Amino acid sequence: MEVKAYMARLGQQARAASRQMARANTGAKNSALLAIADAIQSSRDALMAANKTDLENGRNNGLEAALLDRLELTPARIDNMIEGLHQVAALPDPVGEITDMKYRPSGIQVGKMRVPLGVIGIIYESRPNVTVEAASLCLKSGNATILRGGSEAINSNQAIARCISQGMEQAGLPAAAVQVLEITDRAAVGELITLPEYVDVIVPRGGKGLIERISKDARVPVIKHLDGICHVYIDAEADPEKAINIAVNAKTHRYGVCNAMETLLVHETVADLILPKLAERYAEHAVELRGCEQTRRILPDCTAATEDDWHTEYLAPILAIRVVADLDAAIDHINTYSSQHTDTIVTENYTLARRFLTEVDSSSVMVNASTRFADGFEYGLGAEIGISTDKIHARGPVGLDGLTSQKYVVLGDGQIRV
Repeated sequence: MEVKAYMARLGQQARAASRQMARANTGAKNSALLAIADAIQSSRDALMAANKTDLENGRNNGLEAALLDRLELTPARIDNMIEGLHQVAALPDPVGEITDMKYRPSGIQVGKMRVPLGVIGIIYESRPNVTVEAASLCLKSGNATILRGGSEAINSNQAIARCISQGMEQAGLPAAAVQVLEITDRAAVGELITLPEYVDVIVPRGGKGLIERISKDARVPVIKHLDGICHVYIDAEADPEKAINIAVNAKTHRYGVCNAMETLLVHETVADLILPKLAERYAEHAVELRGCEQTRRILPDCTAATEDDWHTEYLAPILAIRVVADLDAAIDHINTYSSQHTDTIVTENYTLARRFLTEVDSSSVMVNASTRFADGFEYGLGAEIGISTDKIHARGPVGLDGLTSQKYVVLGDGQIRV
């Protein structure tokens, strides 16, 4: 009951703060972002000390090396947090934008106004810098937010929260517009995702298990993606050099990210030319190859792919390869096995490229580009709160516009309906 009461209090405070944030002007929001950046700059020693405590606790609790790396706040990462706040402050403010105004036969004008979502609950793991990223995007888009970071980062997150609160108050905005949970009890997550009277949207950032649990139990809408099973299809009319460079980059640029390629599809007429060259490049990166029967005929040392491989997000130096008969077979494979995250075609045939863009049902569909570009910063959003593979509201990288919705506005001059 104590956790329940605590979360209800945070929800009430967030709802009240969201109403103030919805009417905050751009200048006040930008002033808050810059004040938070200044507070972080002046609190570097405190942040590093808090993070040191978290790292020591993590090592004592057997936290994996990869998680310890994500947890660590280095001077460079603090610099990036500060730079990120300045970048968000420089972004256009979407709130209040009115578009599509049209006169109707009655004489009224009808259009749409962009407005904040309200209260956004964000649940994430390990990385304390997410606290700043999430807070800054919610703040600029006029929302209030409740942030629940991982228990392993509690001291770091609380130190960052104090900087955020200081900056908000300095700019004359409610500190309750950004609330970071002070407790590590897992029951708090269950409460947060079942507070529809106070929370409008949940954004989970973490592993598949966390996101599945939240999607299953939440009583408020969730912006999410579960898997990043991304594909590159090399067409018969692909430029070989482009194809090889794209396929290598999409797989090896970084392995543990959701926009890395996990399955490579190659047209059967170019497979004999492309696959041996790709195998040499992948060998340089120690990438394990798992292929279909035709792939193994060309690459005898390749491990046999199973049905499970087409469904798997490896997040590791492992790649599944299938040779396909044509574009139809490639699209069919993608729409069967893709997680609707990001898929790309490499081809010089404009007609086939247009078909791929139209028929592949994913949140990002690309032509002659690496899947690694599926990112808010690369798309010009400035930053992102996450990536959505849902089809309602936000889809793909979610930036400031994705943290708002639109309402109809009507301008009249005394018209009545007859």
